[in-house]
Amino acid sequence: MSAETESKPLKLKRKVEVAVISDVHLGTYGCHAKELLTYLSSIDPKKLVLNGDIVDIWQFSKRYFPKSHLKVIKKLIDMAADGVEVIYITGNHDEMLRKFSGTSIGNISIVDKTVLELDGKKAWIFHGDVFDVSIQNAKWLAKLGGYGYDMLIVLNGIINWCLEKSGRERYSLSKKIKTVSKVL
Repeated sequence: MSAETESKPLKLKRKVEVAVISDVHLGTYGCHAKELLTYLSSIDPKKLVLNGDIVDIWQFSKRYFPKSHLKVIKKLIDMAADGVEVIYITGNHDEMLRKFSGTSIGNISIVDKTVLELDGKKAWIFHGDVFDVSIQNAKWLAKLGGYGYDMLIVLNGIINWCLEKSGRERYSLSKKIKTVSKVL
């Protein structure tokens, strides 16, 4: 064995038939791009279904798109180049891609929904915005909510920084708001 081989441990990837990822929202402060990149690097899927809102096109007017978000896009393209079938299902935050539905570039296809056969049964996969009345009738309200959520994530980061500095446990504002809104 050469010294070069000894210094690099062999990383085995978990083989999976289908991996489904949704609501990544690349381009937003709340995105966990580094964690997603770690996950994508740990698997070897035959199919990768990107189930909407992978890139948050609603947020493209701002300049926030860090290197880690670009690395996720590169990883997805590399996976397709290595033979993984990538199915990009459009969502509400990347709805402008719907005009490209039915097109393919290499192993990447853009669709509004897909039907896969899994264990002898058919699975219909689509982004949930098709059932959201507020998105269908008042997109401005949904976009306003998206901006509000981004501000909440930034505020929560500041609060958690203060909590950690004072030796206290982290707190999730978005989790609290979701819990309260379900009660209402």
